[in-house]
Amino acid sequence: MTRAREQAGDLSTKLRARGAEVVEFATIEIQPPADSAPIERAMAALATFDWIVFTSVNGVRAFGSRGGHKTPGLRASICAIGPATRQAAEDIGLRVSLMPDEYVAESLVTAFSAIDLHGKRILLPRAAVARDVVPDELRRLGADVEVVEAYRTVVPANASERAAELFGEGARPDWITFTSSSTVKNFVSAAGLAALDQVRVASIGPVTSATARKLGIAVDAEAAAYTTDGLVEAIVSAS
Repeated sequence: MTRAREQAGDLSTKLRARGAEVVEFATIEIQPPADSAPIERAMAALATFDWIVFTSVNGVRAFGSRGGHKTPGLRASICAIGPATRQAAEDIGLRVSLMPDEYVAESLVTAFSAIDLHGKRILLPRAAVARDVVPDELRRLGADVEVVEAYRTVVPANASERAAELFGEGARPDWITFTSSSTVKNFVSAAGLAALDQVRVASIGPVTSATARKLGIAVDAEAAAYTTDGLVEAIVSAS
């Protein structure tokens, strides 16, 4: 299990409920933005935004940690990319107005296609490195989109040592789960491709799978619904 430590519990619990022995190997560590000035300016101007778009639970948590949900005059409608992100937003008291049918950037943009965005201001607090599908397409629909770095994902300092323990001869798992492109890239950085010899790979969705294949990793199971529940079902079906 390669998720960040603070997000690992949900998936680990679901896998253990199916009888799996789960070993957590965090390939992601969530850190504050390298430069906090842009998000601080955006937070000070929250009352000027018509929409806030959250594309991850971490984005919601970064927003909440700065008290964004308690800002006087906050009038923005909230869009969440999927159920986990929606739940995180609701947990801090935000009401989610829009969520796509499929939990990927392209579907999020489609969900906005029936909404007149001309002249609307949209805040997108997200990771330092992310695909530009959402902001580019929302601008094409007429929106004024402000993208701010809300957090960074980095490889944990001890990841290489942990990988050597877990993926040495005779110690390899049956499956490895990837829940984002960052988990794939960071795993390869820490452990190398050879660590996946004789290990089956499960991906949470097509974007993560595409990243894995681009790096030369064969994907053995992909979630039909891009959630932790979908990922568990994909593993069970393929086992």
